[in-house]
Amino acid sequence: MKTPRQRPVVDTWDEAECKGIIEQLWTLRQSMLASEAGLATHLQSVDPTYRTSARNLVHYLALRRHDRRDLQEWLSRVGLSSLGRAESHVLANLDKVLGILHRLTGQPWEPHSSDEPVGIKSSRKLLERHTAELLGTVPADRVVRIMVTLPSEAAKDFGLVKRLVVSGMDIARINCAHDGPPAWKAMAAHVRRAAKTMDRPVRILMDLGGPKLRTGHIPSDTAVLKLRPERDDVGRVLSPACVGIRAAGTCVPVTGATEHVGVEAQWLAQLQLGDRIEFTDARDAERHLRLVQQDEAGFLAECVQTAYLVPQTKLKLCRSGVEHAVTCVADLPCKDGLLHLERGGSLRLTGPMVDALPRKARGRALRPMPTVACTLPEVFAQVCVGERIWFDDGRIGGVIKRVEPAWLEVQITHARDSGEKLAGDKGINLPDSQLRLPALTEKDIEDLAVVAQLADMVGLSFVQQASDVQALRERLQELGKHDLGIVLKIETRRAFENLPELLFSAMASKSAGIMIARGDLAVECGYERLAEVQEEILWAAEATHMPVIWATQVLETLAKTGLPSRAEITDAAMGERAECVMLNKGPHITEAMRTLDDILRRMQDHQTKKRPLLRALKAWRTLGGTSI
Repeated sequence: MKTPRQRPVVDTWDEAECKGIIEQLWTLRQSMLASEAGLATHLQSVDPTYRTSARNLVHYLALRRHDRRDLQEWLSRVGLSSLGRAESHVLANLDKVLGILHRLTGQPWEPHSSDEPVGIKSSRKLLERHTAELLGTVPADRVVRIMVTLPSEAAKDFGLVKRLVVSGMDIARINCAHDGPPAWKAMAAHVRRAAKTMDRPVRILMDLGGPKLRTGHIPSDTAVLKLRPERDDVGRVLSPACVGIRAAGTCVPVTGATEHVGVEAQWLAQLQLGDRIEFTDARDAERHLRLVQQDEAGFLAECVQTAYLVPQTKLKLCRSGVEHAVTCVADLPCKDGLLHLERGGSLRLTGPMVDALPRKARGRALRPMPTVACTLPEVFAQVCVGERIWFDDGRIGGVIKRVEPAWLEVQITHARDSGEKLAGDKGINLPDSQLRLPALTEKDIEDLAVVAQLADMVGLSFVQQASDVQALRERLQELGKHDLGIVLKIETRRAFENLPELLFSAMASKSAGIMIARGDLAVECGYERLAEVQEEILWAAEATHMPVIWATQVLETLAKTGLPSRAEITDAAMGERAECVMLNKGPHITEAMRTLDDILRRMQDHQTKKRPLLRALKAWRTLGGTSI
């Protein structure tokens, strides 16, 4: 049975005990300087603007190498700094405590400022300078910047971008995992134009897609087009359903049509305005269309009854004096399919071209195993049986039961009692696997040429080791953009475990920052560990005087529905600990920005990093009617 840790009790002043604490602190101090000497090569590799920050990080890592809680408890009990908020100026804080203890015990003390890379005031200025170099100047009346992920519509809608700038967007984020170079260029142009119009600086971050594991496309069981007229409360038709009829294989839209079907070109050539087209729909219901409009692409047809068209549906031209010509429909819209997964069931993860499992075994017909492709099948050779696998931001979990060169078999272990639906293009996480994937994919390298022209900083997705950062810096050097800011997205378990070496590699750049991508990070490290992990990342970044972007699901319910949850308001307030808070797109994004702006303005008077601020509590000025 584990005995509780004994804590020192200081009821009276004990000079001998105090001298023992002084010895501990001197030993700690020597270990910090020894670590600095041992990492001299690493310190020389960082940019001169980050040299003092790198030294402070080394001291912080030495401080946290062992459990210091007993020491903290003693220092706190005698009214001294417990070193609990020393991240930004570790050695200077330690020296101040040592100096006080020396004087309390009557021992001589000489300042050791030449050993100290940074003090409490200079550390604050360093962070401010590094933050301004990466994220831009401080906005008026708010210390923390607001970043917004631009939706695809921002490429066509300048008004949308302008509203975001007016609402307080300091940084626009363009996700290179979506859209393409023409859309990115349009988005960037709209951001620059809106910023100039409003006479306020707005920077652009472009995130490279990185080696993101995702599920592939899941085809639907059948293609179907539902035609449904609009009706009033008693079922009378207010407006018929409209469908465009055009030659199969063409893509030019018919004027006025929101849905289209393809038909044989020869059959289409026989049609005339006013013709009646009869068909039997997928439910064996007799239906008809009326041709009401014609253009170069084809005909616009109206239907006054609900109908379902499938590939087997045959359209019959009905016109007096003309042979009833028939054609099958084509080019029906095919919705993305879904896989229904149940706890205890199996899922097969394959490469793009692998067929489904055999349907028979031991002479019996088997129900086919649900199967989905993986966007990076090369990971199959890097995983092991028994390792965990998560899908769709951790909504569905499983364990790898079988590994083959071309596929994996997964047993589902985490799903609701009623089962879960898995769609295509959903994230896959392998937190137990040691994946060897380059942070820069071939697509990333192509995209980087565009990013270098448009962005103020580039986000490195799924970074895992220092060589990933070095690869990005080399590519930027080749493009003549060595001064482009770098943001390391910490979103995997391996990135968190390798954070110190990632920070050193990032400090080789003139401007760098880190993003706590809490979505994937929670899945990789476990939801129960997320609070602990994000705290440790914040501490390391503060020790490095490096700006942090607080990301993923901040005010997400508000941005999507217009109504925030109570929990996410508290979570947004935690963003004050970072230098920037990121909001994702949503129909109510401007309202979310206004709310976040208000929260951050209020909280900056109460908290800076880990340190609470003693602002006057105006709400508690009286007690029982008496002034306090």
